[in-house]
Amino acid sequence: MVGLGWKSVGVLELTALPSIDEKHWVLRVQEADVLLVSGGDALYLCHWMCQSGLADLLPSLNAVYVGLSAGSMVMGPSIGEFFVGWKPPNGSDETLGLVDFAMFPHLEHEMLPYNNNNGECREVGSRNAGARVCD
Repeated sequence: MVGLGWKSVGVLELTALPSIDEKHWVLRVQEADVLLVSGGDALYLCHWMCQSGLADLLPSLNAVYVGLSAGSMVMGPSIGEFFVGWKPPNGSDETLGLVDFAMFPHLEHEMLPYNNNNGECREVGSRNAGARVCD
């Protein structure tokens, strides 16, 4: 995604941000037109978005948020126990809750047989305001 011809691209390492003075990165995030948040483990991503202060900053930004895989899942209220890999200190499957629905990327992917439109997606969708699926 970073090779799409953007005028400039910056990279934030969320695990390092808590040790960096905010004056070195917050303004750059606030001036961004687009935040591209890529995949990984949604709960790990959520944890470090919160620890770094980025999660608190998101609602005030004037940027387009583009989430890929875990980057989209982290925006909902929770991901469901089926999708928990890394467990946060509180043991919860709760994520940022900036939207009131859950997302399930890679639906029906051959390497993720549990990620289907049958059980877990419906269960998490019923706990939240609804489920959205995307691939």
